[in-house]
Order: sequence, then C-alpha cells, then structure tokens
Amino acid sequence: MKRFPKKPKDEPFSRIETILKKAGFEPGWGNTTERIAESMQLLYDLLNEPDDSLLESFISRVPMPHISKIAIVSPHGWFGQEHVLGKPDTGGQVIYILDQVRALEEFLIESFRLWGLDIKPRIIVITRLIPDAVDTTCDRKHEQIHGTENGWILRIPFRDKHHQVIPHWISRFHVWPYLEQFAEDAAFAVQSEFQGKPDLIIGNYSDGNLVASFMSDALDVTQCTIAHALEKTKYLFSDFYWKNVDDQYHFSLQFTADMIAMNKSDFIIASTHQEIIGAEMAMGQYESYQNFTLPGLYQVLNGINLFAPKFNVIPPGVDFHILRKKSALREAPVDGKIEFFMRKQMIFTVVLMILRRNRFSPWPVLTK
Repeated sequence: MKRFPKKPKDEPFSRIETILKKAGFEPGWGNTTERIAESMQLLYDLLNEPDDSLLESFISRVPMPHISKIAIVSPHGWFGQEHVLGKPDTGGQVIYILDQVRALEEFLIESFRLWGLDIKPRIIVITRLIPDAVDTTCDRKHEQIHGTENGWILRIPFRDKHHQVIPHWISRFHVWPYLEQFAEDAAFAVQSEFQGKPDLIIGNYSDGNLVASFMSDALDVTQCTIAHALEKTKYLFSDFYWKNVDDQYHFSLQFTADMIAMNKSDFIIASTHQEIIGAEMAMGQYESYQNFTLPGLYQVLNGINLFAPKFNVIPPGVDFHILRKKSALREAPVDGKIEFFMRKQMIFTVVLMILRRNRFSPWPVLTK
C-alpha cells in the first residue's frame, strides 16, 4: 500500500500487476491503483477493528469466489424469444428469465471490470426442446439470447422410460415423470457447454426447482430457488382435496417437489415479503407450506422456516431502455391528481386478468 501513493490514481491494474504478485496478491483487488488501495484499506480496517458493515463492504468488492458460469433451469412451457407469448404455460416467467439473463450478464461484466479480472461470464438457460415446435424456435438446441454477449438457451428434450423423445408440448402439470431423466441429461449437457461445472444453478417454478435440486446434488453446486407462483395458495383447499384432482393437476407431486426444493436450496429469491409470510388477509405462498395435510398421504409440521436467512426479497426492476424516463414524456395538459402521481417514481405493473390472481385487485382503483 505504501507504493501506491507514488502511482496515479487511475493507473491500470496491468501496470502494477508485477508489484502485487511479488507481494503475494493475486488479481481481483481492483482495476485501478485507487480501487486496489481502497480494497486493501478495507481489509486492513477489517482485521484491526472487525465490523459487520466493513465485512459487507469488503466482500462486495472482491470476488470471493467469482461467479461467471450460471445455469438457469425452466423446463415447462414454450421457452423462446419469438411467437411464444400467449401459448399455454408461457408468459411472465419467460420474460422474467430473459430479462434476468441480460441484467446478470451486465452486472457480472461490470463487476469483473472493476475487480480487474479478464473473465467473460456465460449464462445458459436450460429448457425443454420440443420437436413439434409449430411456429417457434423451440426445436433448436442452441439459441443466443437477444441483447447479450454470451447468454444462451440450451434445449434438452423430454424422454420417456424407453428413452424415446417426447415430440409434443406437455402441460406443466404433467411433466413430472420426465424430470429426473431431464435433470440427468441437463447435468451432462451443461458440463459440456461450460467445459466444467457451473458456479450457480437457479431453478424456476416447481419443476425447474426440482431439476435444479437434482443437478446441484449431482454436481455439488450452489442452488438458488425462485418459486414465481406456488400453486398451493392459488387453488383453494388443493391440499385437502388433492385426491379429487390429482389425475389432472398432480398436486401431491408438485407440493412434495416444492418442499424438497425450498428446504434444500442454498438461498431463495422472493419478490415481496408477502410472498413469504403473507399479510393480514392473505396467506403467504411459502407460509402455506408450514403446516398442511394431504389426507391419506402425509402430514407436514413445520415444513419451512419462514425466518431462515436463505430468504432474500428482490422486487423485479424496470428496464429504462424500454420504459421512457419522465424527461422523455410528451408535454400535455393533465389532471392535477395525475400530475401529482407523475412527479413520483413510476412503477409499471402487469397482472393477468385471472380471478385467483386478483383477489385483492388494483383494477378498481386504477380504473377510477
């Protein structure tokens, strides 16, 4: 650190790499002399006066470890970038994941640049290959994600017990017999794509989270769970009357898969606290798994710890490349109440017009 004041603050890492290596420091402290000095000062302060805020600041500045290879799992539906929205089981989750890939890649590229590391992140979305693809690209094994440098869709077919490829689309409620073989095929394929194991596996929805659980077990990789929408709270008394609808919905399998994934995963991402613990007039999605019974099958007591540190609340963001900022809005005379709201931070929300998703609907307020 004593040598750095002699160097310009914007001196790139490449010019002082030799000095650092002679002192026993590997790359990753920063991309400039100033940032490297700041990181080392944080470590010095942390060793002398340990503090939780200092520890958080230090960990956020250095790659411990760096994550550059991410596998995202989403088996059901028509996962593609064109002519898929509106098809069965295909909607917000596809858009969420594609936006997530773009945001993750952008964040990782910038992080590696600030760390002074020459690493190119690679993100792969693992989904189902559907030979009878109709007007979509779901029959292509590889497809680059628009707006990314190294984000890809990797499609793997469902196979039956005789290892024959299933050619047609299958409802998300009927994919369960194929997921174990799909996970095995996906684990093999993703290692070939990454030339090794991924650093992180992110599951989506019940089927994707179960596949992620299988894959993380097989590869010994950190697992993230994103539920999107747990069906248990969407269908009233679906646990109590599971036998009546199990041929159609297979809730006994789905609820069991949810329990496995949420308890096994290393961390869980939710959009709101209400999704986890509920509200005064609504049960939380994860809260519904604390205690319930599938009569004649099993009873669950303390199925999930709602206050476990693995829960992380991250609301979906807004892509300002798509939504214009206030300065770009055309000037026009507006009602005083509307003008008041326009001065606030704008939030754009889209909700499917389905009764079970609009029990506490915002539409009466918005339409007035």
